[in-house]
Amino acid sequence: MTSPTPGTDPVEASTTRGGAGRVGYAAGAFDLFHIGHLNLLRHASAQCDHLIAGVVSDEMLQVTKGISPVVPLAERLEIVRHIDVVDDVHAEMVPDKMDVWRELRFDVFFKGDDWRGTEKGLRLEREFGAVGVEVVYFPYTMSTSSTVLRRALRALSGAGGQGAEQAPAAESVRLQG
Repeated sequence: MTSPTPGTDPVEASTTRGGAGRVGYAAGAFDLFHIGHLNLLRHASAQCDHLIAGVVSDEMLQVTKGISPVVPLAERLEIVRHIDVVDDVHAEMVPDKMDVWRELRFDVFFKGDDWRGTEKGLRLEREFGAVGVEVVYFPYTMSTSSTVLRRALRALSGAGGQGAEQAPAAESVRLQG
């Protein structure tokens, strides 16, 4: 487990901007925060009265995606909670979204449309539909992703100490995304 940032509870950190009404939940790693993450949160906020951003824990990322985040959970929570369209943040410590729903009781679940029609997406739609939760997909931002950024970081770290020669390699990786 990563060490929390002073003043930040790694399990739950929240803001108090929002109020009652339609509660939305948008979950993600939010590692290497980029425009795709911001787009998801902006779109989600426009579709609900109170937006909770679920930040997947380091351990759950390892279990579910086989990756270790670059930015530790406590720091990702702090970044996401300061985005003006986010009302609350929740550290997602379990792999089952239904367990998260039982805890938070949101009305709508937001996800990138890269999940639409997939086994995981269809399962979420069935499970959430059974308890009255709507699943809403938003367009996936093709220009960048955490996967592409990780690839660029690997390319940079593999380039050794070549200084200025590193930037073009990272740029070409980013543009392939």
